[in-house]
Amino acid sequence: MEDRVLRKLFLGFIHIHILHHADEEPIYGLWMLDELKEHGYSMSAGTLYPILHSMTNDGLLQQEKQKVEGKIRKYYRTTEKGKEILLEARKKAFELFKEIKDS
Repeated sequence: MEDRVLRKLFLGFIHIHILHHADEEPIYGLWMLDELKEHGYSMSAGTLYPILHSMTNDGLLQQEKQKVEGKIRKYYRTTEKGKEILLEARKKAFELFKEIKDS
């Protein structure tokens, strides 16, 4: 039960991570898995790719396919809508951090 609750909580953080990095430069799935792992998030490609597809369907990311070493790789960038959501998420995260850091 505790794992499920934490997973739900951290899912929002993961979305913010994705938007942040996709806003800085195009990202692809395996790179994002490694990046999330560096921040302590352990997830499989089978979990990440549906998140990327959902965020694309929601208009937060746009996808571009490129041929890399003979294979098609999907790169993701933050859309204008995604940038607006990221800005709002940063404000909310900052407010939350200020509130809980001294508790």
